[in-house]
Amino acid sequence: MRTVNTSVKKKDSKALVTGKPVFTDDLAPGDCLIVKVLRSPHAHALIRQIDTEKAKNVDGIACILTYRDVPGKRFTMAGQTYPEPSPYDRLILDNRMRFVGDAAAIVAGETEEAVDHALRLIKVDYEVLEPVLDFKKAKDHKVLIHPEENWESLCPVGADNRRNLCASGGEEHGDVEALLKQCDYVVEQVYHTKANQQAMMETFRAYSYLDAYGRLNMVASTQVTFHVRRILAHALDIPKSRIRVIKPRIGGGFGAKQTVVAEVYPAIVTMKTGRAAKIIYSRYESQIASSPRHEMEVRVRVGADKNGILQAIDVYTLSNTGAYGEHGPTTVGLSGHKSIPLYRTPRAFRFAYDVVYTNCMSAGAYRGYGATQGIFAVESAINELAEKIGMDKVKIRELNMVREGDVMPAYYGETLKSCALDRCMAHAKKMMDWDKKYPRIDMGNGKVRGVGVAMAMQGSAISGVDVASVELRLNDDGFYTLMIGASDMGTGCDTTLAQVAADCLECDLDQIVVHGTDTDVSPYDSGSYASSTMYLTGMAVVKACGEMRDKILDKGAEYLSCEKKSLEFDGTRVWQPEGGLEISLKDIGNKVMCFNEKMLSAGASHTSPVSPPPFMVGMAEVEVDQETGEAELIDYVAVVDCGTTINPNLARIQTEGGLAQGIGMALYEDITYTEKGQMQQNSFMQYKLPSRLDIGTIRVEFESSYEPTGPFGAKSIGEIVINTPSPAIADAIANAVGARVRELPVTAEKIYRSKNNK
Repeated sequence: MRTVNTSVKKKDSKALVTGKPVFTDDLAPGDCLIVKVLRSPHAHALIRQIDTEKAKNVDGIACILTYRDVPGKRFTMAGQTYPEPSPYDRLILDNRMRFVGDAAAIVAGETEEAVDHALRLIKVDYEVLEPVLDFKKAKDHKVLIHPEENWESLCPVGADNRRNLCASGGEEHGDVEALLKQCDYVVEQVYHTKANQQAMMETFRAYSYLDAYGRLNMVASTQVTFHVRRILAHALDIPKSRIRVIKPRIGGGFGAKQTVVAEVYPAIVTMKTGRAAKIIYSRYESQIASSPRHEMEVRVRVGADKNGILQAIDVYTLSNTGAYGEHGPTTVGLSGHKSIPLYRTPRAFRFAYDVVYTNCMSAGAYRGYGATQGIFAVESAINELAEKIGMDKVKIRELNMVREGDVMPAYYGETLKSCALDRCMAHAKKMMDWDKKYPRIDMGNGKVRGVGVAMAMQGSAISGVDVASVELRLNDDGFYTLMIGASDMGTGCDTTLAQVAADCLECDLDQIVVHGTDTDVSPYDSGSYASSTMYLTGMAVVKACGEMRDKILDKGAEYLSCEKKSLEFDGTRVWQPEGGLEISLKDIGNKVMCFNEKMLSAGASHTSPVSPPPFMVGMAEVEVDQETGEAELIDYVAVVDCGTTINPNLARIQTEGGLAQGIGMALYEDITYTEKGQMQQNSFMQYKLPSRLDIGTIRVEFESSYEPTGPFGAKSIGEIVINTPSPAIADAIANAVGARVRELPVTAEKIYRSKNNK
């Protein structure tokens, strides 16, 4: 391998670190109309009357839109493959407000000052309705969040708007109840995770304009370029052929930009006025009206025999999708399908779920996508089971963990073809010096240190659904252009896909020019989500390069006037080992520019019937003040099996970043609502994100397996890395001071109350 498994620099690194204008707001025309949204102060209300006359008279105001001025066609903002599992429950503007921050009107003007002034002058008469704020009471509540007749669910996911259900379902194998009764040890507990914010550096933003052909052009910071085109077509009720979507560089997404949070607002303004328009979400808006992680309550029952061998697992998840159903039916599935399969030994399992509407901010996709919540619950329950048995928590996993060759339970009948989870556990145990530190060390100063452990898995793309495509061209002088539809959102896929191409074509990395993503130019790609980019798009690159090599040999045979089968291609030339003939790739690239009827281009798509999981083991060491309950993370070790690491430095950065987010979820990030439905953590003053000083030492290593269905043996890494901190840290705290906290974040107050039974 020339560049695969090598830590080359990102192709765009210099532009990013020198502040070049590459992001959405940098590229927007200077004469764009400024677009802002008037937001509801009520969690549930009907607009009786809305008066915009005074606001329209403000100098510089170009457009004010209410629910009367927009199409009445319902759609979903979820960036998912069509038909979307998420229900069609949105309008661009509606007369029913469903959470504090819901859109009541759109204002566009020449300056931000004019728009802000106009927003203050709009008078809205609301009929305030009873809200449903407690997701535990939402199912079959007398108050309906979506009573409208044109609500629609395109997929059979158990949705029923007359019951406040966005989705409902489950599956079962074996007799769970009978086996649990036979178990020597059983744990039954409920675990609660909150609605975390992705808090990406670049907030939601987009701008739009009409081109010379009257087509709507949308430039947006998005993970799902092609899905944006479809969603806008549905929302605006216009053909997809009239829309072009371009993705520039993204300043972070983490799943938030798999939902079309902002794009519809400048789009409708441009369609109404014919002028370019842009919207830039403030941090406040990104906190109160975005697409955070789904709050979930997960009930786990798990039983083992006297030897610690698991016999049955029962998982029930209640998920709060909030006011709208984006990603509600799909995130919940991962809470069971990415936690139960970690264990090979249970003879029975059951997984059931309900996803409910409430009058809270609508949830969406966030790195880990439901697996994070489910793994916190199941791994915490396994740790509690080990305590009950009196068994080392590493030992119980060594006895029960899934291994290569297993048919994974609750994982769609897939056989595990690549797995280094056992080696990850052994490596992490050694890094942490587990046997010396487990379960606790009294520091003698009122503080105790404890260690905790958790395992995790994710997936690699959505099996049988997602599609990735690339197009490859040979240019004059023999360099290549690689057109991709995947969205690089800071992960470095522009670089890693070029590494794959360079190895397949036996050329230098600089000979691969990567371009993307533009719906008019790029080949179709489902988008950068579900840990799919390297696994799916990487295989499309491998296929396209194979086709390109074949076409280069065809041209070489034509130009050398010999049989193709006598020739070889070594990346720089086509040559005849036995006859001495050769022609350089540079000459082939130049010759096809004259008197030629066949383009030297190749295109390939790839999908997969399987979703091979990456695996990870995380271990945390914390220090807890016994008097106050304050917990400090001292050390975190992580060992990851992502198959072949295409770029070790980028893989390490992905892991460290995901761990930092997971640590924030475990210890700091909290969401609370007032009794009127106002989200209280509406800025970074209230919403505590961990700084570098808060996350202690992070140490990352890799244990590679080889995935036969992935490019060069690679699997995914993007999401797996966020899943272990919450259960590992909660377990370390429990081992240190005996305080088992089952609701995230694990704060000093909760530790103190648990420790003192208050």
